[in-house]
Amino acid sequence: MTASIHRPGRTLRFGAEFARQLTRRRTQIALGFLIVLPLILVAAFKIGVPDDPDSAQEGNSLADLATSSGANFTLFSIFVASSFLLLVVVALFCGDTVASEASWGTLRYLLASPVPRGRLLRQKLTVGLAYSGFALALLPTVAMIAGTLAFGWGPLRTQLGVDIPAVEALGRIVLAVVYIAITLLPVAGLAFYLSVRTDAPLGAVGGAVMLWIISNILEAVTALGDLRALLPTRYGTAWLSLLSSPIEAEDMVKGAVSAVAYTTVFLALAWWRFLRKDIVS
Repeated sequence: MTASIHRPGRTLRFGAEFARQLTRRRTQIALGFLIVLPLILVAAFKIGVPDDPDSAQEGNSLADLATSSGANFTLFSIFVASSFLLLVVVALFCGDTVASEASWGTLRYLLASPVPRGRLLRQKLTVGLAYSGFALALLPTVAMIAGTLAFGWGPLRTQLGVDIPAVEALGRIVLAVVYIAITLLPVAGLAFYLSVRTDAPLGAVGGAVMLWIISNILEAVTALGDLRALLPTRYGTAWLSLLSSPIEAEDMVKGAVSAVAYTTVFLALAWWRFLRKDIVS
């Protein structure tokens, strides 16, 4: 008989890991809540909108304009979710990766399979990012469908009183989601780094969220002056410039560059730490 040859590249396959994560309750709850949230918002607006539709749109905030069209409702849903909910979801999917295996005592068995450490990190991170990306696309998709059914298909009405055609508005919403995904990459990187340092998944997820909250608080401290530009949350809302005509993308470019830089640092630390770590659980 010919001895089987071990192929490291075939261990811990993406499909198998992706399917396994889908069976976990936290994945189902997180994705389910992203589906339910737009429906809750539609119900809230339907209950709260007065009989005269025009009076419901007299203001110029994103909330005031949310019932103008499906595009406006989608934009509002993204705005309210991006400040905290999407942050938590990304931290959950990327921070509960390695730490959960350590907490269950299965991490050392995976490495004994043997799964190369670098491949284990790569596969875990890839699956975490895949679910994060799916979550970021799921929310606006459901919001667009629910908002269009509830408030109709029409142009995107901006806070400046400019109407953007519906088809063009779709493109801008996609760009907004892509930018938000990029700015949340440091959250994913930080949560993943904390995940390789602890056996407590909640600690990794909570640590990433807490540090992002602290960064948001510091960003509001004007006394820091130009130092605030170094904070990873500095350009978190720069995607709102997509509502202007023409689009002012300077801050978005700065935010993307900052996000990539922070993500690179966090992931490099994660790899450096895990490749040298004694695995005892």
